[in-house]
Amino acid sequence: MNLPERLAAAGLTLPDYGRRDLGAVLSGAFAAVGAADAVVGRDARADQARLGLGARSHVVVVLLDGLGALQLGEFGGHAPFLRSIARKGLSAGYPSTTASSLAFLGTGRPAGQTGMAGYTVRNPRTGGLANLVSWDGAYDAHEWQPYPSLLEAASAQGVAVTAIGKARFEGSGLTQAALRGGTFVGAEGLDARVDAALAAARRPGVTYLYWAEIDKAGHHHGWGSDAWVAQLEDADRALRRLASSLPRGAALVATADHGMVNVTGAERWDVAEDAALREGVALVAGEPRAMHLHVESPAAASDVAARWSERLGSAAVVATREEAREHRLFGVLDASVEDRIGDVVVAMAGRASVVDSRTQTKASLSLVGMHGSLTPAELRIPLLVAEAAA
Repeated sequence: MNLPERLAAAGLTLPDYGRRDLGAVLSGAFAAVGAADAVVGRDARADQARLGLGARSHVVVVLLDGLGALQLGEFGGHAPFLRSIARKGLSAGYPSTTASSLAFLGTGRPAGQTGMAGYTVRNPRTGGLANLVSWDGAYDAHEWQPYPSLLEAASAQGVAVTAIGKARFEGSGLTQAALRGGTFVGAEGLDARVDAALAAARRPGVTYLYWAEIDKAGHHHGWGSDAWVAQLEDADRALRRLASSLPRGAALVATADHGMVNVTGAERWDVAEDAALREGVALVAGEPRAMHLHVESPAAASDVAARWSERLGSAAVVATREEAREHRLFGVLDASVEDRIGDVVVAMAGRASVVDSRTQTKASLSLVGMHGSLTPAELRIPLLVAEAAA
């Protein structure tokens, strides 16, 4: 079977690249405020239509980290406002993880172009792991990810662009790689960020607001836990206030970067303790639901892929880099970033995971909720739209 057939047999699907995907969100928002020409690499007006937005004076784009469409659907009773503004959902890209998705949102381009290919990736200059959230082990963000962000391009054309998040994120490697440009406003709590967004929305333009707490609760307690539900309820309340207070002609568009699965009690392998998985593998990058395997000898990639496929069985789909390129698993794969993609890539099915205790922290090994793969629970993300009267 080819890669799409193997994915389908495992309950996995390829992302909906170039259509109803996460990359359409900021692209469509800029088109809605009359700045479609600032978007390069996508059809911004088509993205605007995908969002269902008319002409708007200002669009506030909110990214609720970790709130997958399936999770929102199951717990919609705790988020009546978000449920009331839900439209047909979108697809994240692969891997379905924050660093990759923020770059997808920020540039409109998937990981195969931005090189933001996982939580950790191989740094081709050092051969070691680069963490694309903390930016430890990576090099200059503008070199790592040279495509301009949509915020940067629109701001250069005179569009008022505001980005709102924790103050410590200003100038971080991930921010510079994925969402550089515009005016950054540091605000710690969700209510403070809503206030900042409402202030920015008083003039024409686009505002981007990031909120991480749903994802944080899911990682540590599991999605659907009391802590996770409490964060969902807080987000529902805050975004209701944001939408109801927008000036005339403005709109709120909210989405997520990925969903989540709870892995407690599911199958798990540790590369450090499994000789069949270690053999021929020089470095394991990515995350427990979506791995990049860099092999000791490129000629052995097919052998490593076959051995991992046999060892993991129905719990994973294993592919070579060439298969991933052919079927656009990461979208179009630029030659300039292909060495950050594993010689072999592994997408986990169900709730299974593969860890490497040689390189992962004790805290990361104990996470309850994880993401990164291509299950509907991870890949499908909501599209939530509220428009103020014109």
